[in-house]
This record gives sequence, C-alpha cells and structure tokens, in this order.
Amino acid sequence: MTDRDLVRLYWPVELRPAFDALFAIDDVMADVVASSTQPALGAIRLAWWREALERLDHAPAPAEPRLQAAAEHLLPRGVSGAMLAPLEDGYATFLDEEPDGDRIGAGGAALFAIGARLLLADDPKLADAGRLYAFARAARRGLAALPNDLTAPRHRFPSSLRPLTAFARLAARDVSRAPNLEPEATPGRALALVRHRLSGRID
Repeated sequence: MTDRDLVRLYWPVELRPAFDALFAIDDVMADVVASSTQPALGAIRLAWWREALERLDHAPAPAEPRLQAAAEHLLPRGVSGAMLAPLEDGYATFLDEEPDGDRIGAGGAALFAIGARLLLADDPKLADAGRLYAFARAARRGLAALPNDLTAPRHRFPSSLRPLTAFARLAARDVSRAPNLEPEATPGRALALVRHRLSGRID
C-alpha cells in the first residue's frame, strides 16, 4: 500500500477517475526523470509529453492510456491540456545540473491548482501546499533532497480541499522527519490523514 492509496479513500467517489488520471500524468513525468540516464534524452521525452497534453485541446487522444484517461476524465471537467502541460517544467528542471527550486515548487502549485479545480474549491495558501508536496514527492522518488529551509504552511484548509491537501499534510510530516523518511502508508501516516480530515491543519 502507498500513501496515495490512503489519500484516495478521501477523494469523492465520482472524482476518483479524474484524480487517478491527473496523478497518472504526474507519475509518468516523474518516471521519465527517474529513468533518464542522459539528461538530453530525458528532456526530449518530457517535451513529448508536454506537447501531447497540449494537443488534447484540439485533437483526439493518441493510443496512450494515460492521455486517453486525461481526455476522458479531465477535459470534461474543465481541465484542459494547456493546464496540464506546465506540470512538465516542474520535472524538467531535475535534468539540469542545478535544479531550480522555484520551478519545482511551481510544478506542485500547478498540480494542486488542477486538483482544486476538480473539487471546485480554492484557498490562498493552496499554492504553498502544492510546493511543499512537490519537494517531498521529489525526495521520495530520489530526485532531490528536501531543502533545509523548507517549511510547512501553518494553515487550516477548508473541508472541500482536504482530499487534496492531505498530500501536503503527509509532506509536512516528511519535512519534520528529514532526512530519514518513514515508509509510506504507515499507521502514523494514516492517523495524520484522519487528523487532517478533521482539522484541515498543516503545520
């Protein structure tokens, strides 16, 4: 079991296919970076995904399951390919000699903005939560260490956003325990999700 399996339980049933499609796109970009031994080739593969996402807005999805899922479950809910495409830049910077923290954070903020659109909700601290998640996710994928100055936003999110900000709550737990990250889906992490669902707090 993974952290996402735990968080998925909090997603509205009718939105689970859309969230699955969204995070599948995020996953494939992380996989490209993690599996790229040559940065130039990795950049080409990521560019292909960015361009394929952009084409969803004016052409049928190709025979690629993750793109087909995005077309089926995200486009009808107002999430365009142009909105998904910027996720690529947050991963492309890991192929640079010195990854740009601002770009990493912006990728996480873009991911959370799309998730919030699915939930029909928003919050002024949502981008901060997305940035936190992006860095923690990168650390768990072995793409980069957590920055020493990374902090969690001390904030209470509305109940409408908690199916998404649950990821940031787990990221905050990682920050507090870095560099020794605990395994995913532990009882402690499950309890942190329950508390977040009740309180909405990330700190």
